[in-house]
Amino acid sequence: MCGMPQQPPVRSSPRGAPRPDASMSLITNVMDHSLDDGYAEAATRKRAAGGTGGLPNTLRARLVLAGGLVLAALVVTLGAAQTHVAAPVVAKERQELIDRIDRETKDADRLQGDVDALRDDVGERQRVALRESGGSAGADLVGMLSGATAVHGPGVKLVVDDAKEADSGDGGTNPRQTADFSDTGRLRDRDLQRVVNGLWASGAEAVSVNGQRLTALSAIRAAGDAILVDNKPLVPPYTVLAVGDGQRLATRFQDGADGLYLHALEQNFGIRATISAEGDVRLPAAPSVIVRTAQPSTEKTEKGTS
Repeated sequence: MCGMPQQPPVRSSPRGAPRPDASMSLITNVMDHSLDDGYAEAATRKRAAGGTGGLPNTLRARLVLAGGLVLAALVVTLGAAQTHVAAPVVAKERQELIDRIDRETKDADRLQGDVDALRDDVGERQRVALRESGGSAGADLVGMLSGATAVHGPGVKLVVDDAKEADSGDGGTNPRQTADFSDTGRLRDRDLQRVVNGLWASGAEAVSVNGQRLTALSAIRAAGDAILVDNKPLVPPYTVLAVGDGQRLATRFQDGADGLYLHALEQNFGIRATISAEGDVRLPAAPSVIVRTAQPSTEKTEKGTS
C-alpha cells in the first residue's frame, strides 16, 4: 500500500457555486456572437435567394442603370465643354473692361489737368483785376486775405497721421459714428475740421492742408474713407501749414479746446500728431476764389444810424 503511487485529489466545485469566469460572461457572449442574429438571418436569406450585392438582376434593370450612367456622363461632359468654350469669352470681356477703365482714367486725368490750368488762369486774371482796381498795396492785402495770392512767413507745421494699426480695408475698423469717436484709429473729416478751426482761432492768418490753400469758400468733407478738401481727395499723413506768430500760435493751439481734442485722439486711438514752430512756411494760392452770389455793398451808413 505504501508502494503504490498516490494520485492527486480531484477538486470539484460544489453544486450551486459560481464559476470563476462568471463575471466574463458578457464579454464571452459578445466574442462568440459578434453579429446580431437578425443581420445573420438576413444575410442567410440573401445568399439563399442568390443576391448579387445590390446590382439589378434583370436585363431591363441593367439597361436602365447603364442608360442613367451614360446620361450623367453626358451632362458632365457637356458642362465641362461649355465652361471651356465660355472661358475665353469671359477673359476677353474682363480685359475689355480693364482697358476701358484705363482709358477713362486717362481721360479723367487729362480733364483734371485742363481744370487746373483754367483755375490758374482765372486766379491770375483775378489778381490782375485786383491790382488794377485797388492799387498794388490794397490788391496784395485783399489777395492774401482771400487766398488768391501765395504767402509766406513764420508759422507752424502740424503733421497728423492715422494710427499705425488703423485698417483701410472693408473688413477692419469702422469709422467713428458719434461725437465721442468710439471705435477707430483713423482721422476723420470732422477731426481735421477741428484742427483747422483751432489754428484759425489761435491766430493763424493763412492755412493750407497738403498743399491745398484754405479760403472762406473751402470745405473739408468725407467721401467714404477719404478726406476731401475743396473736392480734392487727400491721403495721410496730413500736413497742415499755418502762417502766424510761430511759437505763440503753437502754444495757443495746444492749450485750446481743439488742441486738447487732438491730444485725446492721440491718447485714446493712437492718432499720431507733431507740431513745431517754423521760421518760414510757404503757402500756395488757392486754385479759385470765384464768388457767384455775394455782391459788394455800395450803401453808405450815416453815423449814429442803425
